[in-house]
Amino acid sequence: MEIIRSHQNAMVKNYQKLQTSKGRKKAEAYMIEGEHLVEEAIQSNISIQRLVVSEDTNHLYEKWTKSYPTMFVSKEVFEKLSMTQTNQGILAIVPLEKKTLVEVPQGRYLLADAVQDPGNLGTIIRTADAAGFDAVVLGEGCVDLYNDKVVRSMQGSQFHVPIYHENLTDVYGKLKENDIPIAVTALHRDAKDFKWLTGRDSVAIVVGNEGNGVRDELIESADFIIQIPMFGQAESLNVAIATGVLMYQTRI
Repeated sequence: MEIIRSHQNAMVKNYQKLQTSKGRKKAEAYMIEGEHLVEEAIQSNISIQRLVVSEDTNHLYEKWTKSYPTMFVSKEVFEKLSMTQTNQGILAIVPLEKKTLVEVPQGRYLLADAVQDPGNLGTIIRTADAAGFDAVVLGEGCVDLYNDKVVRSMQGSQFHVPIYHENLTDVYGKLKENDIPIAVTALHRDAKDFKWLTGRDSVAIVVGNEGNGVRDELIESADFIIQIPMFGQAESLNVAIATGVLMYQTRI
C-alpha cells in the first residue's frame, strides 16, 4: 500500500484546490468528509471519484477502500486536506451535480432568495429533505452550495432532494403555468398567518436573505404573503428556523 507523505504531491495539491469555490467549479467536483457523508453518498449511488484515507484509519474503512479508487495519505497530509478540526480520516471526491429545472409538476417547492449563511442554507436543505419537499431552488446571491460548511450542515440531504440553481423570476413563471401557488415570507400588512399553509400538498414557499428578506419584485409577483407571528420581543426568526416551521406546516 503506497502512502503519500508529501504535501507537494500533485494529487494532494489538486484536491486542496477543492477547498475553494473556484477550484470546485474548475474541477467540477467537491469533497465530502467523514464516515456518515461518505456512506450517504455510497448508499445514494453517487459516483465516488476517489476516496482519500489517512494511514492511521485505513483499517476502519476497508469495506470501501477495496471497492473504490483510494489514495492513502499520511495523517499530516490528511489534515491539510481536511476542513474539520477533528477529522475521521476519510473523505471522498464526488462530482458537482448540475440540474436544470425543466418541468414543475404539482408538489412542494422551497425557493431561497440570496440566503448567504452556510449553516442556514445547509439546514434549510436538510429540513426540506426531512419534510419531504420535492425540490429546493437556489436563486442568485445564495452561498455556494458546495461550501464545506453548507455540505456539513446538509448532512447528505443533497443526495436525497433535487437542488437547482435558477433565476427565481423564471421559476415563478413555471409555477404559475402549473397553478402552483407561490407564498412569500415578508413582514407586510396584507400578510396571512402562516397557518394558511396547513395541509397544502402543492405550494412554493419563498424565503429570503438574512438581513434584507425576499426581494421586492419577488414579493410583488407572489400569490400570497405569509408571516409567522412573534409572541415575544424578537423581531424575527432565524431564516432556517422559520423555513422549517413553514415547511412542516404543509404536513399538518
